[in-house]
Amino acid sequence: MAENTQDQALQEAIDKAKAAKVKENPFAVEPNEFTSVKHVIGIVSGKGGVGKSSVTSGLAVALNRQGYKVGILDADITGPSIPKMFGIHTIEGTQGELMLPAETETGIKVISINLLMEEEEKPVIWRGPAIAGVVKQFWSDVIWGELDYLLVDMPPGTGDVPLTVFQSLPVDGILLVASPQSLVEMVVKKAYHMALQMNIPVLGVVENFSYVTCPDCGRKIYVFGENKLAAWSAETGVPICASLPMDPELAEMADAGRIEMYPCDGMDEVAAVLPR
Repeated sequence: MAENTQDQALQEAIDKAKAAKVKENPFAVEPNEFTSVKHVIGIVSGKGGVGKSSVTSGLAVALNRQGYKVGILDADITGPSIPKMFGIHTIEGTQGELMLPAETETGIKVISINLLMEEEEKPVIWRGPAIAGVVKQFWSDVIWGELDYLLVDMPPGTGDVPLTVFQSLPVDGILLVASPQSLVEMVVKKAYHMALQMNIPVLGVVENFSYVTCPDCGRKIYVFGENKLAAWSAETGVPICASLPMDPELAEMADAGRIEMYPCDGMDEVAAVLPR
């Protein structure tokens, strides 16, 4: 009898803690009982075309090589590119009403809308609420198992999906991805201020397409001009984690679904700013 009373008291304490959490954030979505993720990291860009998905994939590969258990939640519902980079085409299956994510050759877990579609090139023509609902399901209805890091590859901008992710998932922080143009710098600031308004830590910024290496002499050629984020980084205290080059080899391997074979130079520096 005493044991039953203790169990009941424990359960009431758990229920009370959950209720307090929901009250604190009524938009929070709980994962299923088979999911235990230590850190959720958002990969964000203010605009498209800056290589955000390649940074997400490269970071996942680097973390995996360091021995961490890693997953990627592809939240770019209307423009998914993660599956192609890893050469995967379908999820592992289902368990009841829950989904088992795809696994890459090296064991990175991935969920993406393209893994659920019969035709990968068929467009997803949905309104914002439907897209946001799928993103939440990718968190609550996917059996992620035990992960050290779940990287959320967000669509560009500050719309429905980033808002949904920031409100519904336990995001530990975000990484901003930018390229050197002044226009991109301006839009990155919008994403930065959105994160601040929603109390999401900004862990760092990755400058992608920073330069091209001359194949003959090895000199760095700054196609878009020198780094324009340094002053902003000094002003905000957000570190520039890495300046990554334009690399034809990366494009070739990503197109071939072999990004896990790419060296991913510079990604260890990006991984260093993540919470442990």
